[in-house]
Amino acid sequence: MLRWKFNVFPAYRGTGARVRYIADDMREIRVELPLSWRTRNYVGTIFGGSMYAAVDPMYMIMLIHCLGADYVVWDKAASIRFLKPGRTTLTATFRIDDGELDAIRAELATERSIDRLYTVELADAEGTVYAVVEKTVYVKKQVRGQRS
Repeated sequence: MLRWKFNVFPAYRGTGARVRYIADDMREIRVELPLSWRTRNYVGTIFGGSMYAAVDPMYMIMLIHCLGADYVVWDKAASIRFLKPGRTTLTATFRIDDGELDAIRAELATERSIDRLYTVELADAEGTVYAVVEKTVYVKKQVRGQRS
């Protein structure tokens, strides 16, 4: 159901990307970004904005679901390195494991808030990487009755 919601949500749909897989526990998501009339730029390759927008919300949303309502999660910063012009369908796979979730919880036991850095690659079917996106995600323990 969540995969369907992503793919029909106007802001995400406009990227030209499609969510192809979401694990039941939200610890893995796979996204596909084809070269099409919707994603093609002036020189005939995938528009850099489409590459970034295709991967933008994933880590934040995964952490919101995996950590639960006791945590506040926000995207804080991002950078993208374009390595090659995208001339074919690109995919990105996002993963968060138990160790990462345990590390977040442990760090927030002693810190008010933390920033976590995540990296995801957009690659073709052969594994050639076309862009690398780094996302900084802010996380803090929710204080009941207080806004973040």
